[in-house]
Amino acid sequence: MEEKEKVTENITPSNFIYDYIDEDLKEGVYSHIQTRFPPEPNGYLHIGHAKAICIDFGTAEKYGGKCNLRFDDTNPTKEDVEYVDAIKEDIKWLGFNWDNIYFASDYFDFIYECALKLIDKGLAYIDESTYEEIRDARGTLTEPGKESPYRNRPIEETRELFRRMTAGEIDEGKMVLRAKIDMASPNLNMRDPIIYRVLKAHHHRTGDKWKVYPMYDFAHPLSDAKEGVTHSLCSLEFENHRPLYNWVLKACDITSEPPRQIEFARMNLNYTLTSKRKCLKLVTDKLVSGWDDPRMATICGMRRRGYPAKAIRNFVEKIGVSKANSVIDYALLESCVRDYLNENAAREMVVLRPLKIVIDNYPADKQEFIEVDINPNKPELGKKKVSFSNELYIEQDDFMLDPPGKYFRLCPAREVRLKGAYYIKYASADIDHDGNITCVHCTYDPESRGGETPDGRKVKGTIHFVDAKASVHAEIRLYERLFNVENPSDEEGVSSFADNLNPESLTILKGAKADLSLKGAKPGDTFQFMRQGYFCTDIESTKDKLIFNRTVPLKDSFSKKV
Repeated sequence: MEEKEKVTENITPSNFIYDYIDEDLKEGVYSHIQTRFPPEPNGYLHIGHAKAICIDFGTAEKYGGKCNLRFDDTNPTKEDVEYVDAIKEDIKWLGFNWDNIYFASDYFDFIYECALKLIDKGLAYIDESTYEEIRDARGTLTEPGKESPYRNRPIEETRELFRRMTAGEIDEGKMVLRAKIDMASPNLNMRDPIIYRVLKAHHHRTGDKWKVYPMYDFAHPLSDAKEGVTHSLCSLEFENHRPLYNWVLKACDITSEPPRQIEFARMNLNYTLTSKRKCLKLVTDKLVSGWDDPRMATICGMRRRGYPAKAIRNFVEKIGVSKANSVIDYALLESCVRDYLNENAAREMVVLRPLKIVIDNYPADKQEFIEVDINPNKPELGKKKVSFSNELYIEQDDFMLDPPGKYFRLCPAREVRLKGAYYIKYASADIDHDGNITCVHCTYDPESRGGETPDGRKVKGTIHFVDAKASVHAEIRLYERLFNVENPSDEEGVSSFADNLNPESLTILKGAKADLSLKGAKPGDTFQFMRQGYFCTDIESTKDKLIFNRTVPLKDSFSKKV
């Protein structure tokens, strides 16, 4: 396997694509700039597609050109309208707008006419060999291929057989149309590739009109040309396909501003799977809740987890565009998410694992409000009011009867400050028959509100709280990375990668307590839960059952666990 450089930080963004386009414009090769994003509607988009989307649409924006969304729907057995709709939603959510929506099927008649043109030029022939025979005769990187016994059949015969294929008179797998190029070419893609095959499947747009469908390597350059694309930007695995791309255009007489294919390195992100086949197995085997499971590397999964679109775009911009394969550390993506949310997310008081405290010397019938910053990075947003009474919830981890050294939270020997409120001291604890602490009794200093005391004393520990008399219940879903290994795609087959699943990728806390202000949280709203991390209201959340997903912790902690 090719060694890949691991990219973490100190990345200098680069974009050689712009250099090529600048040169083309300078030399007058093109009169305008037009790109396209051409997904196949056979699954959900993932983080790698986000890079392609940013490149395709971003390039068009930079040069004042157009970028179309074109669905490569040449394989009807795997495609569905569900995926078409999901892809549109993902692109819009990332903040891009297409100029037009097209489908490769819009050009089926044109592509078919181009195939007939190749036949009439003697540049295509019907091959009745099996797929296995064609594969075996293809040769290797060091040995030339063998010409098919059908390679030199008469043009008229090829045309008639192609007509019969088109009419549905030929069974699937019995015949294919191959381009006649060079079976001795050092590039295996040029060794008489298949350009049409029989496929008697219902198409989601053209119905049962077609019994033959073009292969991607034939349909793609012709779709680009028909659409007026100037720069066909694609991932690096298509670099060896570029000679075929150019051959198709030339052989089909596309001579006026033919599109130029430029390849860039794919995004390889550690601790993730992007293979549609393996992701589908995760879904079908119920190892995740669906394509939008917040642990998935799909765009819809990241959206549900609370990753902001702007943070993903910042991430793509930070890693840059290059020709060199690299593995991007997931921590860099999380860092971009964390940086964005730190600047933009409202702060909220939420206790994930609540422990009740009672302030014995605070009036039982009194309620007051503490002011805290909505976001300290945006003082213009002002402050919000948090309820305070004699009964509060704090985190279980914020109290210990017998703490270790350097424990600065609530304990018998230490005074702490409640965030924005008062200093409190331990008085006693209620303990059940199993030895569990059920309630902690404290006293407070009424002159310490806001952290200032007449005697000027300071405390080292500040903890957050939720008013037990003005709180709402919440379910908290704590997400970690789905896999424990950096590259789960290295596994052979699709059954063994499940062994590398992180058993702690999801922890559900059903008894959390949240400040009453969160009662109106809507799906997609993002917050910083003070001292806990960044969270997003889940799509399943309702006013009667609040559900929050942890997007990222306040600090990267994953590397410490593996």
